[in-house]
Amino acid sequence: MFKDQEAPEEHHDTQALLAVLDAADRLPSAGLLRARSYELLSLVPASTVVDVGCGAGRAVAELAGRGVHAVGVDPDPRMLAAARERWPAGEFREAGAEELPFADGSVRGYRAERVFHVLQEPGRAVTEARRVLCPGGRIVLVGQDWDAIMVDSDDATLTRTIVHARADLLGTPRAGRQYRALLLDGGFDDVTVEAHTSVFTDPAMLSLLTRLAEAACANGAVDRDRTDEWLAEQRRRAETGRFLIAIPFFVAAASA
Repeated sequence: MFKDQEAPEEHHDTQALLAVLDAADRLPSAGLLRARSYELLSLVPASTVVDVGCGAGRAVAELAGRGVHAVGVDPDPRMLAAARERWPAGEFREAGAEELPFADGSVRGYRAERVFHVLQEPGRAVTEARRVLCPGGRIVLVGQDWDAIMVDSDDATLTRTIVHARADLLGTPRAGRQYRALLLDGGFDDVTVEAHTSVFTDPAMLSLLTRLAEAACANGAVDRDRTDEWLAEQRRRAETGRFLIAIPFFVAAASA
């Protein structure tokens, strides 16, 4: 039984978010992006690698399968509950990116995917990553640029309004393009940056556009009628095989 009136809504929202993340993570392009992030970590067998903002824990399980001691960290207990249910052999801890539960220099690898855009002060997270990494340890940041999401639509102006309005609700929506500067400012060496664009045509990703549009509507950037019209168009596109979203992802890596 839920203990309060907010719990059912929170549970529903968590399940909806998990559905969006699962749909995206199952795509081949997402698997290739995760594999690239593991490659850039230069994994050392049996060393400790932390996945910050681990969500439902997929990367933790995949990293453990590559022979390292992977630890997932996330501030959301509901996400951690899902991770522990899905990956019972995994290690998961509740903490935010700005205050990690590790001693100085105790971690060989640090990975954060789709995390920094929700932070108000991503520089603090970079400082914390530098603290827990050992000399020569590797950091890899992966994330989309929320201000540059591309959606095929008959109304380009309305689409831009919705995308930018949703981005403005985030802590640091353009964090991806800022990774290089953040890592350099944080004292990291050998900083590299790559850009990968993921294209989604699966109708399952309609839920992502619904979240974008509803957030823009709730914020007052778009009225209810225009929101409904835009979503109706996207549903028609999905039904006729004309649905497309393209999202640029930045992958930055560096050494401590």
